[in-house]
Amino acid sequence: MRNLLSLSIVAAIAATVMDVAPKALAAEGDAAWEMPRTEYGHPDLQGYWTNTTLTPIERPMELGEKKAYTEAEAMELENAARQFEQQKAEPLDADRAPPPVGGAIGQEADINFSDVFTNVLRVRGEYRTSMIVDPPNGRFPFREDGRRQDVYAQWTAQGLGPSDGPEPRTPGDRCLSRGIPPMTVTPYNNNYQIVQNKDYVMLMGEMVHDARIIRLDKEHLPGTGKTWLGDSVGHWEGDTLVVHTQNLHPELSHFRLISTDKLELTERFEIVAENEILYTVTVNDPQVYTQPFTEEITLMRKAPEDLIYEYSCHEGNYGLMGILAGARRQELDARN
Repeated sequence: MRNLLSLSIVAAIAATVMDVAPKALAAEGDAAWEMPRTEYGHPDLQGYWTNTTLTPIERPMELGEKKAYTEAEAMELENAARQFEQQKAEPLDADRAPPPVGGAIGQEADINFSDVFTNVLRVRGEYRTSMIVDPPNGRFPFREDGRRQDVYAQWTAQGLGPSDGPEPRTPGDRCLSRGIPPMTVTPYNNNYQIVQNKDYVMLMGEMVHDARIIRLDKEHLPGTGKTWLGDSVGHWEGDTLVVHTQNLHPELSHFRLISTDKLELTERFEIVAENEILYTVTVNDPQVYTQPFTEEITLMRKAPEDLIYEYSCHEGNYGLMGILAGARRQELDARN
């Protein structure tokens, strides 16, 4: 809910500044800058990175094939986001009316304590309107029945409710995974660490401290066993790290990326400036999408003093216990 609310805010702001033609911006970077390399001669990707942005994964439909904002449009969006951030600190009206009887209370309190991203995604000098760049409309290319193909939709069709047990809850609710780092932009803690040597690259996301080990110049493991982070192998194409991942767990599916056990990812990591990595991912799941689609994201280096701390999601996961206990209470009340 919190993520959906944030995306709807971005879409509403974007709709007010959609009529100006996109403008390519000058590429950043110092001509004298040299690519950092490891002792093995490969580009040195190591360090702490973030992918925070207020740009949504999907482009607002009213923007059509408009790939980039002008600088003026981007500044308007960022100013609106900063104003929203400032409003969170303002005191509430003590005389405000109560919620309507029978109404639902959303996650406004959580929004107040969560991050508000204030930067439009900037890739190749452009202020992007979406992370998806292919297809050209910046939208998920769903099959007509694509949204009904993942395991959660299948369970729902069989009559299993989202609170009938822990299994129908998302892997995020269950503190099992928040998705493949650094592909997913989460509501907060969008921080990642990269460590590499000659034979391996490790990508760790702060959320649920998912650590993905990428084997370099290896074959995929035999068999079809599914894991939360899949089986990742990589190789260098010049100065670009290319990673292919398969055998991802079907319960990894969520609204940011609906998927099945057929999901495969091809990622590319390319250092383009002293403090920037161009990250590209092509998603292929023929059971859900009519074609593969591609996202582009800029990973920004964090300041040296900005470290990643432990994310102890499982320690006292009161949210999940409360959800399931509340559902059992409703069932008991319905019988009485």
